[in-house]
Amino acid sequence: MIQFLVKRLIGLVFVVICVTFITFIMGYFAPGDPIRNLLGSHYTLQNYLRLKHYYGLDKPFLQQYLSYLYNLLHGNLGLSIIQEGRPVWDMLRTGVPVSTELALWALVIQVVVGVPLGILSALKANSWIDTTIMGIMLIFYAIPPFVLAVFVQVIVVLIDQHTGINWPVSNWGTPWQYTPSDIQLKLLPILVFAALGMAYIARLARTSMLEVLQQDYVRTARAKGMPERVVVYRHAFRNALIPLLTILGLSIGLLVTGAFFIETIFNVPGIAQATITAVDTRDYPVIQGTTVLLAVAVVIGNLLSDLFYTMADPRIRLE
Repeated sequence: MIQFLVKRLIGLVFVVICVTFITFIMGYFAPGDPIRNLLGSHYTLQNYLRLKHYYGLDKPFLQQYLSYLYNLLHGNLGLSIIQEGRPVWDMLRTGVPVSTELALWALVIQVVVGVPLGILSALKANSWIDTTIMGIMLIFYAIPPFVLAVFVQVIVVLIDQHTGINWPVSNWGTPWQYTPSDIQLKLLPILVFAALGMAYIARLARTSMLEVLQQDYVRTARAKGMPERVVVYRHAFRNALIPLLTILGLSIGLLVTGAFFIETIFNVPGIAQATITAVDTRDYPVIQGTTVLLAVAVVIGNLLSDLFYTMADPRIRLE
């Protein structure tokens, strides 16, 4: 186990290096000039050269990149260009808990609802129950997140107009607090975000479960007279978990990225707002900082997937 963790930590270092290098290349050769955008109407050649030197943008590419890696090794994500030297982590740290909370609760709902629906659909394969569940899941899976989010907002506003309940359709509330007013603010974006991944997890759970239920050891367990509940949950379900754990591990990292649409539409103060503004203004240090955080999240998600494998199937050994 320790050897496996060491290998994954080394892999994490290489992933971060590759991600930062690619991001640096894209930022270095991308059109536009963040210093010129920062100066605006106050542009003079003297001010321009002074700010380029202050942010180290007048250095060769390799020197800039090595300097960034050195700062990253010391926990420094750099300084924002557009916000005049404000630390990137200072800009992102207020949004990270919000994005994490949104993604975590969405993932919990996806698993708690999606997996049982997929299992039920597999057990009732080709029945009206299976058709209904998979039909609904297919609709959720096919609708783009920004379309579903706007549609839900419109429906809630119409309900508010006819009932006067005044349910909020934007903003977030205090992170990790769940007073009635906080729950009202958080419920819609969480449910909308969860609906998108829940459909995929339910369909994958159904496919995996159907494949396992056709295996010889399942037929043997039934032939021995074991209760159906034992056959399904002790023998079939644990083996059907392997593909699901792979997807769930990736989802841990990718959920934060997928939340960008939801955060923007529902005006959730997560990292999406800072990232989208950085892309629009070519604030490359902020873009690089967000990219590093997401890369680390994806690697950690994969690590958790491998650890979950051993819990689902003791025959799997991590080396």
